[in-house]
Amino acid sequence: MALLVEVHVPLTPTPGLPPGEYPFPWIEQVEDFLVDLEEEGAAESCDEGTTFGDYFVFFLVGATEAGLLAASSRVAALKGVPAGSFALVTDTEAPEMGTGRRVGLPL
Repeated sequence: MALLVEVHVPLTPTPGLPPGEYPFPWIEQVEDFLVDLEEEGAAESCDEGTTFGDYFVFFLVGATEAGLLAASSRVAALKGVPAGSFALVTDTEAPEMGTGRRVGLPL
């Protein structure tokens, strides 16, 4: 069992995009940022991000709770990431996604 933080970002389309453009370009931006976090040794991305209700969820492991929440806060503060993100502090053995202690982001 390992500490896991789920980063829930509202699936809000980016305003002002030309018609026909992918409405959630911030997802790829966050994925690139998570690669940078791994290279820094700040946190590791665990699994692929996924849609969960009205949110897109990214999974972080490999650090202390404070470290994972700091990384989650950095994700939420990225330019273009919709407001209203939150983290769920849980573990890798949780019976289902979307459970755990909720923490508003950014910190």
